[in-house]
Amino acid sequence: MRIAFTKMHGLGNDFVVLDTRENAMPAMGADTVRALADRTRGIGCDQLIVLENDAQATVRMRIYNADGGEVEACGNAARAIGLLLKERATIATAGGLIATQPDAKGIAVDMGEPRFDWDAIPLAYPMDTAAMPVGWDVLERPLAVNVGNPHVIFFVDDADAVPLETLGAQIETDPLFPDRINVNVASVADRQTLHLRVWERGVGLTRACGTGACATAVAAMRSGLTEREVTVHLPGGPLFITWGEDNRITMTGPATEAFRGSFDWGDYA
Repeated sequence: MRIAFTKMHGLGNDFVVLDTRENAMPAMGADTVRALADRTRGIGCDQLIVLENDAQATVRMRIYNADGGEVEACGNAARAIGLLLKERATIATAGGLIATQPDAKGIAVDMGEPRFDWDAIPLAYPMDTAAMPVGWDVLERPLAVNVGNPHVIFFVDDADAVPLETLGAQIETDPLFPDRINVNVASVADRQTLHLRVWERGVGLTRACGTGACATAVAAMRSGLTEREVTVHLPGGPLFITWGEDNRITMTGPATEAFRGSFDWGDYA
């Protein structure tokens, strides 16, 4: 069985997109995801995206990290699918319903409302998510936000100086986070600008993370560090985040189609 795919990326955060709306595909197992995501023996990607029909939305998007685990949301992937759909659309995800539309700066995504309650992150036990009394080495007193998936955010003087390649894995799998966690370290340049690095659960260090940019921006706004509209600079490039008075987050940025191809399912199943 030959399966068609589209290779896409958002600021270097890359995806293999499989559209099953017209052509059915066997069930996606973790081993197949890992094989396809392998950068030396597969197609290579941070996330594998499966599109399905949905009665309540334009399309349903299922998201698998490179380690084979399925996750709730991915902002960069939402922009990529918005680019494929070419017009205003609604996308159903495990993290909730989101909306996309073309914009002068790329694709704008309505990411919904952030959640701050400890059990919505979720955490293993109650605590104040605006100033968590915990720390790991140089990273202390983070904030936590769920924007369809869970994030913990540390504000530091210099995000580039943090050894996130080691601390990220440690924090991701800490028992405090029963669903594991995405780890963000950010520096505030001014009231309209943040610099951000992200350790993405199931992926590792990533050049861009849309939900991480949203979570970090909202955490900065909630703490009074920035205005309600900010530019978040990631290693892959900038994203533009607004937290409206209606409590909804809008993320705007580019998405790119790299190439299309196909593979034999039996080579990866």
